[in-house]
Parts: sequence; C-alpha cells; structure tokens
Amino acid sequence: MVGTTRKYVFDFDSTLTSVEALDVLAEMLLDGKSNKDAVLSEIQEITNLGIDGDISFTESLERRIRLLNAHQNDLDGLVKELRQKISRSIEENKAFFKEYAEDIYVISCGFKEFIDPIVAEYDIPSERVYANTFKFDTTGNIIGFDETNVLSSHNGKIECLKNLNLEGEVQVIGDGYSDYVMREAGIADKFFAYTENVHREKAANNADHVTPNLNEFLFVNDLPRKISYPKNRIKILLLENVHPNAFDNLSEEGFSVELVKHALPEEELIERIKGVHVLGIRSKTQVTEKVLSAADRLLVVGAFCIGTTQIALDAAKKGGVVVFNAPYSNTRSVVELAIGQIIMLKRSIFARSTEIHQGKWFKTALNSQEVRGKNLGIIGYGNIGKQLSVLAEAMGMRVYYYDIEDRLALGNATKCNTLEDLLSVSDVVTLHIDDNKANKNFIGEREIDQMRDGAILINLSRGFVVDIRALVKALKSKKLNGAAVDVYPEEPRSNGDFITELQGLENVILTPHIGGSTEEAQRDIADFVPNKIMDYINSGNTVDAVNFPNIRLPKQNNAHRFLHIHKNVPGIMADINEVLAKYEMNIASQFLSTDSEVGYVITDLDKDYNKDVIKALKSVEHTIKFRVLY
Repeated sequence: MVGTTRKYVFDFDSTLTSVEALDVLAEMLLDGKSNKDAVLSEIQEITNLGIDGDISFTESLERRIRLLNAHQNDLDGLVKELRQKISRSIEENKAFFKEYAEDIYVISCGFKEFIDPIVAEYDIPSERVYANTFKFDTTGNIIGFDETNVLSSHNGKIECLKNLNLEGEVQVIGDGYSDYVMREAGIADKFFAYTENVHREKAANNADHVTPNLNEFLFVNDLPRKISYPKNRIKILLLENVHPNAFDNLSEEGFSVELVKHALPEEELIERIKGVHVLGIRSKTQVTEKVLSAADRLLVVGAFCIGTTQIALDAAKKGGVVVFNAPYSNTRSVVELAIGQIIMLKRSIFARSTEIHQGKWFKTALNSQEVRGKNLGIIGYGNIGKQLSVLAEAMGMRVYYYDIEDRLALGNATKCNTLEDLLSVSDVVTLHIDDNKANKNFIGEREIDQMRDGAILINLSRGFVVDIRALVKALKSKKLNGAAVDVYPEEPRSNGDFITELQGLENVILTPHIGGSTEEAQRDIADFVPNKIMDYINSGNTVDAVNFPNIRLPKQNNAHRFLHIHKNVPGIMADINEVLAKYEMNIASQFLSTDSEVGYVITDLDKDYNKDVIKALKSVEHTIKFRVLY
C-alpha cells in the first residue's frame, strides 16, 4: 500500500552504500602514492571520530577535505565506484524504494554531488535528498563546503529533519551518532541501527532496533521485501569444530551462526536445538529421533563429513528436515593417506623410525618391500576406492576390487565376484565401505583367515567394520604382517586419553580418525555443505540431499515461491492447487518430486498473496512443513 503514515529517513554512507564515500575518494586519489596508507588511515580515523560524535562533524569535514585535495572531475569516478558499492540488501529491495518513493528521504552529511546520481536509480529525487554541497575554485578544485547548510554543522541532521516537519511516524535508518541523535532529540520516532556494513556500538546501543540488513527493517515494519524471512533471523548451530570457512561462508550470507568446538550429548543437544533452523555436525554428534522431536524450527542438517548414520534420516524426512553431506570433498585426502600407509607398512618405516628415536641403528632389508608388482585389494569401489585404484595402478600395483554393487572397473583393475576371492589374492587389503550397520565385523576372524599370510590390512572406513580382537590376534600370531587403523569401534567426543588393544603392536600405524582431516578437505567441505544449505534456504533446491526428493530449480525472477512438504498420499497436489485457485493465485511454474514417504512441491506465483492463502496452505491435510521464500 503506497502513501503510508510513516516516513523513512535513510543515511547514505555505510547504509545505502557499503562504504564511506570520502574514504573511497581518498583511495582513488592516493592510488600509487607513497603516503597512501598513512593518509588513508588518518582520513578513516577522522571519519570514525565524526560518526561516533567524538569530534564535531564540522571539524571532521574540514579536516578530511583538506587531506583529500580533490577536483570536481574526480567525482565522476567516485559515482561510478559507488554504484558498485550499494549495500547488498538495499540493492535486492529496489521494489520497496519504488513503491514507497513518496515516503522516503535521504538525510546525509555526505554531498549531493555524488549522492543524487546514486539514489536517483532508487526513485529518490534530488528534492528529497538533503546533504552538503562542495565549494569549488575557478579551476574546479574542491576547496570546502557550503557552511550555511545546516548539515555542515554539528547535529545538523536534527535541524534538517525539524525543518522538514514530516507528518506521521518518522523512522531513521543509519549507522552513526548523527542518525540516532534525531530520535534522542524527539524529532524522529524510531532509530534503526543499520549494521550490514559496519557495527558501531554507540549506534547499536542507542537503537530501538538493530537491523543487520534492509530485509530485517522491512520485516519488522511488515513492508514488501525480497525475502519473506530475514536471513539474520535464521539461526545456525555448527558443532564439532567445523572448519572456520563454514562459519565465514554462512555468516557472510547474513545468517546468525554459532560455533561450538565439540560434539553435544543428546540431552544437551535437545536443549540447544530449540529455535535452531540449521544444524551442522560431523561424525560424533548423534541426531536422534528425540533430538529431532525437540527441534521446533529445524529445516536442515548439514553433515560436514561423508557418513550420515549418526542422523535419524527417516525421522528427519518425516519431520520435513533435509539432510546434506559431503560425499566427495575429502576423497583425495583419504586416498593419499592410504597410499602413504601402504608404502610405510610395506617398508616397515615405523619400526625403523622408532629404533632411530631410541638411539638404535638397524639398517636392514628385512620385511621391506616395494609396492610395485604387489596386489592391492580394495573393498568398496566407490569414490574413494576408485581414486585409490587409479593411483595405486600408477605406482605399479595390480588392483583387485570387491563391491556388493555392480561397479565398472577403472584402468586395469580386476573385479572379484566374492570377498573370499579378493582376500585370497591380495598382499594389501584396504577397506572403504559405508557406515551401514549391517557391516559390523565385516572383517572378522573368518575373513582374516582367508587372507594371504603376511598380508597387510588398512581400515580407513568405519571402526565397527573390523573385529579388533581378531585383528590383534592375527597381528600377534604373524598371520598379518601389519595394519593401519584410522577408525575405531568407539571414539572419544573430544581430544584426550584413548585406549585400544592395538597399541604397542609391531608394524601397526594408529591414527585418530584423520583420513579426511587435511586443510584442503576441510576447506572443501566448508564450502560444499554450506553451499547446499544456502541453496536450500535461499531457493528450495534439494539437489544432493541424502534423505529427500531431489529438485533442481531454475532461477526465480519476479515471482513468489511457496515450498510445501507433505506426506506422499494421493490428492495433495489437487488440494494445494484448489487453494491457489480459490484465492485466484496465478501459477507461473510448479515443481514436484516424491519418494515413497514424502512429497516436495515448489510453486512460483506471479501475483501478490495475502496471509489467508498461507493459512489455507498450511492447513492442507498431511502437510509436514510449509515455507514462503519471497
């Protein structure tokens, strides 16, 4: 509705734009000069002193203009640069500025020469822009500012707004001292501290509402906006010390992110998950049915690892909670560790290294062999198994593999029809099978007996797939000549003491579940999983979801998007479309994907909707979750 009883007064620098314009001008003018850093630092310090009210604005302006030594011609370049620096959420809500143009004003201590051409693109005419103006000499040099303008004086915004005598409720949106004093002086009714670009404590502490972006401001005022629910209101809880890039990626997108360094036990997680929209975990956190039942707002679980058995996937699906993992990001890291362990074990490197550490010199070829020409048996020919196959063959190994699924061989690898066939032919056996509970003790005493005498076993998959007692027995009896174990039936939640029967055995490499723990892998996971989470939150995409029907959506343009998750029973689509027809909603496009239990439908509508439509869609029988994106 146009012509509200509210008036909206925006600051310019660090609000409508993400930068302070005079700082940008200084950057441009000082580019390539030896004193650039010193002058920039001084200008920025003066800027901040003025913004926080620690010096008068008049003094701040005078000192900066003297340091700038700018010319009128420089302003064209500044305007061009500022067009690239519009605040992100301002730019995506151009429709608000257009619809409410008559109620929007800009009051800035900046300068009309560069503000007018920027805000004109947001339907704010020059007559509703109140700002300073430069003084030029006859050759165009900027020599000062119009000192008769009220905005050039300390607390000038108060006087400017008072002179406007605006009717209705006046709301000020800005980032600094000169903005919140308008409310303190009683000239404005509310002050919103705009923190998308810079968070100033004084402004935030004196605000009626802290707004990290324009969507939040529009949400609070129930105004039209790009997204229906501001991202800063979406709470994300990241556990188990996931890579800081994940925190950065999600925070930069505008979400509220909390990072916890360790896993949480069930009861504590039940308490912490209330109000959380996105949960990020690794392998130790158990997302049980009880946890999911307590999750009153949960939309997504992101597993920053390959495995997902720590998550009650069916319960998550039935609750409309989408689960993503990182099936490929640490593949190379695990493969490289396997290659390294194969070489180390075949050369008895750890035994020789321990002797040297103990001051012993024992140069020998005993139990030291090349890997070239040896048989490698890969159990589990998925992403990791296949890449290991290629690298091992490049080193001259003969590769055999076994998988319960029909997998195409890469290179010269030979498929084995049975596990026994693989075990009987392999000098080295390496495990890369999934976390299906049916794989418990997949390698036990019987399977070890089927292996070649003197063979080596490597487990980089799951701790429970190897019977540890049977492995210890085989190593002590010399049935096996060595082993490398990275995963264990029970692992601690955090770093500390650890005991296993494998400790102290000769030619055994023990590592603390670090197969995928490289900087590269963790960085890749911290990019991959947050991108999946953001894609679902922002657009509804479920591509690569572990437990949900997959839908890849085209880019949404000038439409409202409804996401409806429901039980997969006949007639739901008809019920949804009947509601839309009743409220005369025109469907621009619609996408549906189902599995045996749930259906997921996305509807794009090219007509504005009211809250009655939302209520009606939420009331459709068998609805699990409903969400409005735009």
